[in-house]
Amino acid sequence: MDRFSPIRNFINSLGLAWWARVQTCEPNATYWFGPFLTKRSLRNNLSGFVEELSGECTGSVSYSSIRCRKAEPLTF
Repeated sequence: MDRFSPIRNFINSLGLAWWARVQTCEPNATYWFGPFLTKRSLRNNLSGFVEELSGECTGSVSYSSIRCRKAEPLTF
């Protein structure tokens, strides 16, 4: 179990967590990756997620870092 999960959940509930909104073409989808306590932590973990998505889709992949509160669903 992730020992920071309760902290992340609390920070997310306050709207202070860092998320990445990742958008793909072919298929056209939006994925939310997070929550993270710091923007630096998000950046350090995001590359693997983007690489994995790039291998699964035939179009482009773009992302932006956002500080917000996010709940399910995390894929559209």
